Amino acid sequence: MEKLIDLLGDTGTLALSGVLVGILFGATAQKSHFCLRASTVEVAEGEFGPRLAVWLVAFTSALTLVQGFVWLEWLDLSDTRAIASTGSLSGALIGGLMFGVGMVLARGCASRLLVLASCGNLRALVTGLVLTLVAQAAYTGVLSPVREVISGLWTVSGGSGRDLSAILGLSPLAYTVLAALGWVLALMFASHRDVSAINSASAAGVGVAVALGWLMTFAIAQSSFEVVPVSSVTFTGPATDTLMALVAERNVALSFGLGLVPGVAIGAATSALLLREWKIERFGQDTPMERYLVGAVMMGFGAMLAGGCAVGAGLSGGAALSLTAWLAVFSMWVGAVSAHRLIVRIPALQRS
Repeated sequence: MEKLIDLLGDTGTLALSGVLVGILFGATAQKSHFCLRASTVEVAEGEFGPRLAVWLVAFTSALTLVQGFVWLEWLDLSDTRAIASTGSLSGALIGGLMFGVGMVLARGCASRLLVLASCGNLRALVTGLVLTLVAQAAYTGVLSPVREVISGLWTVSGGSGRDLSAILGLSPLAYTVLAALGWVLALMFASHRDVSAINSASAAGVGVAVALGWLMTFAIAQSSFEVVPVSSVTFTGPATDTLMALVAERNVALSFGLGLVPGVAIGAATSALLLREWKIERFGQDTPMERYLVGAVMMGFGAMLAGGCAVGAGLSGGAALSLTAWLAVFSMWVGAVSAHRLIVRIPALQRS
């Protein structure tokens, strides 16, 4: 790692790591059809089907590997933003609910929209751009005061107060064993639901990408003389950074997130082309734009409140055992299931 840093510098190594992790995530997410929204729809309809199985395999894979790395002392998450900084419980609850409702309306979370857009889906491209703009407005723009007020309603101090591993008091080995048992059960469930072996492996690859993101940024931070943030796969923040870098900066400052977004696009597009699944899709009578745009607005604001998207909080933060991340993804599930059940009861909203 030190030789690579000497060759490319800290930021260049981070960007390259982001590209590699992104390619793995994009390719495996496209092949497995990994999607939290689809999983919640199955649950809302009283089915526990293949989409739920894929999500569970991805989640338990990420959790097992990340906690395994912590147990082996290859990874230390205590100084990461997901654990060390002050967290917002109110933001996780309200933002998670908003994000969950939004992803049902937009037919995909932030990561799924990026994957679909890379495969020719113009609906996902437009929706993702709106989501990114709203997220930026919520982070530093006109919506940031509202976000700050909601986030400040109920906070939790960083460190042990936000670290589920410290709250529960088990050893890293115990978390690794429990997560591995969950992974085996998820694989068995996937097999029972007729998920093919290659799709189960691809779902596990999504979790591997999340774990590698944590491991690679930590390794770079340990080898660098500069302060390097340890992070993993997330999309709302990196997407806003990428967009603003393209439209507002002549010289792009490289980072893990700035490499991640194009990496995912490359991986997903390549996978779709190889599988002959790349095709142009547009808005139509059965896919009303207004519903997608409302969903994008809710996801953009909700993600900034919740501290991450369905992958950033749900997989990366969840695998790190961040209290606010687990609360956020739980709220996403509640919001999405409730929204789908409501939409089914309202004929005007069923057209998509």
